[in-house]
Formats: sequence, C-alpha cells, structure tokens
Amino acid sequence: MPGNLTAAGNLTVCEPNRCHVSFEESRVLAVAVYIAVCALGLPANCLTAGLALREAWRGSVLAVYLCGLALCELLYAATLPLWALYVSKGHCWVLGPRACQVTAFVFFCNLYLSILLLCAVSCDRWVAVAYALESRGRRRRRTAGLLTAAAFLLVGLVHYPVFETDVRGTCFETLPVDARAARYYYARFALGFALPLGVIAGANHRVSRAVGRSAGLSAARKVRARRTALAVVAIFLACFAPYHLVLLLRAAAFSYYGGDEGALCRLEARVGTASVAFLCLTTVSSVADPVLYMLATARSRQQLSWIRREWTAWSAGREATRLTRLKDSEARPSPVSLAGSCLLPSPAPPRGTRPGALQRLREESC
Repeated sequence: MPGNLTAAGNLTVCEPNRCHVSFEESRVLAVAVYIAVCALGLPANCLTAGLALREAWRGSVLAVYLCGLALCELLYAATLPLWALYVSKGHCWVLGPRACQVTAFVFFCNLYLSILLLCAVSCDRWVAVAYALESRGRRRRRTAGLLTAAAFLLVGLVHYPVFETDVRGTCFETLPVDARAARYYYARFALGFALPLGVIAGANHRVSRAVGRSAGLSAARKVRARRTALAVVAIFLACFAPYHLVLLLRAAAFSYYGGDEGALCRLEARVGTASVAFLCLTTVSSVADPVLYMLATARSRQQLSWIRREWTAWSAGREATRLTRLKDSEARPSPVSLAGSCLLPSPAPPRGTRPGALQRLREESC
C-alpha cells in the first residue's frame, strides 16, 4: 500500500492513499532501474554536454539543442537516488515536503523538456536536410539558444504550481484519480505526448524522404541520417508512450466510472505494477539521449577517438612517471640499507668508557 510507512518519534508517518495498492512486485525493479540509470546517466550526460558544448562553439546549431537535452537529463539523473529511496520505502516520502516538491518539479520539467527538445532536434534536422540552401545563414546558434532557453522557461512556469501543492505521505501520486488529476492527465497526454508525437514523426518522415531523394549525399550519410530519424522516433515512443497511455487510461476510467472510488481502486490495483514499470521507462531516456547524440552528430566518432587518444596518452604518461620514480627510488640507497651495512659513523664513546663497552656500542649502532 503506498504511503504505508508508520513510525514513532522523529520519523515521518505517512498517510496512506484511499486505494490499497501494493507496489511490492515492482519495488526491486524500480530501485534497480533508478540506481543503474543514475550510475550510467551522470557520466554519459556529462560527456555529452561537454562534447555538444564544444560543437556548439564551433558553429553547430543542432549541438545547442543536444547540449540543452544533456543538461536537462543530467539534472534529472542527479535526483534518481531520491526516487529510489522513495520506492524502497513503499512509496512513502520521508525527506520532507520541500524535497518532494523540488524532486517532482525536476521530474516533470525533465520529462517535457526532453519532449520539446526532441521536437526541436527533429524540426532542425528536417529544415537542414530538406531546405539546405534556403536555410543556409538562417539556422543560427543564437536562435537555437533562445529557443532552448524559452523551452526551459515555459516548462518551468507551467509546472511551478508544484511548489504550492501539499505533500502528505506519497509524492504526487493521486490514488484514486480525482477530477483535477483527470483533467491534468488529459492535458498531459494531448499537449505533452500526442501533439509532439505528430511533430516528431512528421519531421523525421520528411527527413527520410528528403535524404532518399538527395543526389549529393553518399550512401553512408543517407544510412546515418535514416538511422538518426528512426532513433528519435523510437526513443520517444519507447520512453514516453507507455507512461502517457497509462495516464490516459486513468483519466478515461474516471470519466467512464463517474468517479466511482471502488471501480477506480480496482483499476489501480491491476495497473499498479505496470504503471511503475512504465515510469521507469521514462527514466531510461537519460541514457538513451547520449546515444542519440552519437547518431545525430557527424563528428561524434572523431570526438570519441580524440578522447580515447588523450586518455591513453595521459595514462601512459602517469605510468612512465611512476616507473621513473620507482627506478630512482631503487637506485638511491635507503637509510635502512646504509644502516644495515654498518657504514654509519661510529658514535664517539663517552669519557671513561672501557674498551669492551666501546665494542658493544659499535655492535648496537649496526
């Protein structure tokens, strides 16, 4: 049952939802996915953000959107340990309401910023491929940067009411769905998924057609362009479609049952495990987006080769320095060995010392 953690003293006592839904079957899966995506997503998106920023400085417009996407995923990956703790506690938030609001705000912003930036990537590639001559000089980094900043601002303003919501026990899990949540789910499905899906699918379809008709592109570049178009659509559908379909199902069930709490709770009991699994799929986008960068940028392989060469040279330099220091230390006689060879000067005997005592003193000094 979500929010079923009870404690005494200074520990948080969670208020359970009205639906007695058990998440035990999905607990291990969710925690494992969150930790794995955090471990992989943080370094992968750090690398992607650095490479994309470097390409943006060199004049790539597409890299501006990909850099914003990587920064967005990087911020979200940093909050995944908190979600793992939340799931491990039986969907009971024990870190205080403000932490829940900030973490949920990052989740919602990342979800729909990723979708908007994927739309921007698709449209930019369509313009660059289908209108290569007409768009020359019009596709600018400044415009891409302003659009990315506007997307961040818009999504942040839309989800700012998260900070005005009370947090009691669970963290933004409404079970069963009420009228307000149903309207919100309808809006998220229509504006946050269905409309962007049409944009992404249409733009990438046009990219594939334009690439196929182009006589100036080599066969290898055509294959890479088509793979990138397919990858964008596949990432979008795999990561975001199941989660939004569950939202639509919950909202439609509320409308169909007229808010009947018993029927809605029975539905939540049936889709509870699947809902958590689909939520985990949205998290996987933090690892899938760096793969998209590798496919979308022509210089990605050269960049990785350069990083590998630099890393190999740095490692070889460290190893050479270590071996040099080791040889120097072996060539230089240590004080212990000098003392063991009895080459240290013998201490001067005190006045009045007998000859036998002088011999024993020399033996002790060695």
